[in-house]
Amino acid sequence: MSNRTSINSMPVTLLVPAVLIGLIVSLPLVYLFVRSVGVSEDVWASIIRPRTLQTVWRTVQLVVTVTLTSVLLSLPIAWLTVRTDLPLRRFWVVATALPLVIPSYVGAFLFISVLSPKGLLQNILSGPFGLDRLPEIYGLFGATFTLAALSYPYVLLTVRGAMIGIDPAFEESARTLGSRRLAVMYRVTIPLLRPSILAGSLLVALYTVSDFGAVSLLDYETLTRSIYLRYTAIDRNGAALLSLFLAGFSFLILLAEAKFRGRKLYYRTGAGASRLSNIVKLGRWKWPALIFCFLVVFMALIMPLSVLVYWLVRGIFAGQTFAGLWGPVWNSIFVSFLAAILVAFCAIPVAALSTRYPGFLSRVIEKISFTGFALPGIVVALAIVFFGIGWAKPIYQTIWLLVFAYLILFLPAALGSTRTSFLQLNPKQEEASRGLGNNLFQTMIYVTIPQLKPGVIAGAVLVFIITLKELPATLLLAPLGFGTLATKIWSASEEAFFAQAALPAIIIVIISCVPMAFLIHKDIRTRN
Repeated sequence: MSNRTSINSMPVTLLVPAVLIGLIVSLPLVYLFVRSVGVSEDVWASIIRPRTLQTVWRTVQLVVTVTLTSVLLSLPIAWLTVRTDLPLRRFWVVATALPLVIPSYVGAFLFISVLSPKGLLQNILSGPFGLDRLPEIYGLFGATFTLAALSYPYVLLTVRGAMIGIDPAFEESARTLGSRRLAVMYRVTIPLLRPSILAGSLLVALYTVSDFGAVSLLDYETLTRSIYLRYTAIDRNGAALLSLFLAGFSFLILLAEAKFRGRKLYYRTGAGASRLSNIVKLGRWKWPALIFCFLVVFMALIMPLSVLVYWLVRGIFAGQTFAGLWGPVWNSIFVSFLAAILVAFCAIPVAALSTRYPGFLSRVIEKISFTGFALPGIVVALAIVFFGIGWAKPIYQTIWLLVFAYLILFLPAALGSTRTSFLQLNPKQEEASRGLGNNLFQTMIYVTIPQLKPGVIAGAVLVFIITLKELPATLLLAPLGFGTLATKIWSASEEAFFAQAALPAIIIVIISCVPMAFLIHKDIRTRN
């Protein structure tokens, strides 16, 4: 297949929906350009200064450290839960992915309350050990620890889906040639996983770039924090201009990901049947593997949840009531389900165009599709408000405009795993279907999509989970009276009612267990 494809050779049934989706997700960029046109020299002077360069450098440091930490955590967990006889694999698969559902501002506050110099851990250790003060958690270390603990599942979920889809014949061929297991892992497995590692790493990097809650609480200056401060100071033009700088920075991340991804083949080109890999017996390494998984789950999930339960129990004994939660629970499930279905569906034509018909247009659409995930939520929400008032009044202040915003925000979450599945699918199977008389639509329905199922489902589950905790767009775009669990957490936290914030946060985790269990049920069952 050629590395470049002309527009004329792209099928209309694929090109039209991909272009339409590209236009939709480009709305925030259009809004920022409109806002930035004609800004005064004073605004430019406030942006182009040494402090901005320092902020950019600090943002780069945070992105690199969080992404590397996430990859180092995710690769061994994915391998242990897919390829080995690790005890309680069902539990570890769900538990290691659940930190993703904790909002960054909630997670940062929980980590601070436990690990800060005068936090709960210091109070516990001060009695038996006489510890007066713990090391500082603020700054780069604290921000890296918090964001990596909450975002490494982005890499984990994409890598797990890709690892399940790898044809074991690649690794078995290397073993028959005399390579040891570690050499096979380094030379064969990890290169085959490169698209999924890069897809997950891209999500982590863009999530880190766009985060505001954790970096603010942990006192670490980033571009997104500067943007929020300008918005709160009613400097909309300056915030828009700085957001364009942030979009440019994110575009450089996308270019780096594309460069490392390359154009190698990740599917089987010869004859053979797809089958499951052999399960590796851990033997004496079973206990170290269990300890590793436990430490990750304890730090990223059990510890913050324990604080939430502690606040909840204190609130119950203090006589606090928790009425009015059923509405937000149903609203959160309903809108997250709609977003998951829509985003997963829209990711298919974009992923298909970028993998099957590479060229300038497909690359542009793919890159633009990631911009919403990199921009602060308030920027995307304000862009939707701007266009909703001007051109979409019939759906303004309705649930459909809110789901529309989720599409822009979370399309990359589904696009990464779907694109990886396309890369692992041999296009000759699709060509054979077309040769038998099926059109493109029939081939997609009967040949392509069934084999994309693991990646598409993983993307939909990821979108469902992160929609549950989304806040800025929900606050600005939700219909009047349409509360969600995330807005309940925010309103309770704003008023320092931590017990009332704890219950909806715990409910988010419980709800997220259901799609995660559905995601792993089939592949775990076939391996037991």
